[in-house]
Amino acid sequence: MAAPKYTDFHLDDVQLSQFAKAIGHPARVAILKVLAERGECICGEIVDIVPLAQSTVSQHLRDLKNAGLIKGRIFGPKSCYCINWEVLNQFRSAFEAFSGIMDVAEKAAEPC
Repeated sequence: MAAPKYTDFHLDDVQLSQFAKAIGHPARVAILKVLAERGECICGEIVDIVPLAQSTVSQHLRDLKNAGLIKGRIFGPKSCYCINWEVLNQFRSAFEAFSGIMDVAEKAAEPC
């Protein structure tokens, strides 16, 4: 049997899984926390805080940007990043809806 394609799933489920994958590494969670605390940050400042090499931090920033969770602007040789609150709030809403479904299911579930 062939593996299911993303098109076989509900769009909300696909988007939620993509967001979960985007924050599925502790470095990306740490980067989001730094950006939330500071509002915006250049890559070098993030490298000073997150215990990873600059190239690794850059890859994690790229992953977060590709997922739409952060935005970046280039100022000469520096890149400045901030949280894309609109997209992050879409993720939060999707996760809250998922959590609500799980809460209802848990209350109705028989012990396993």
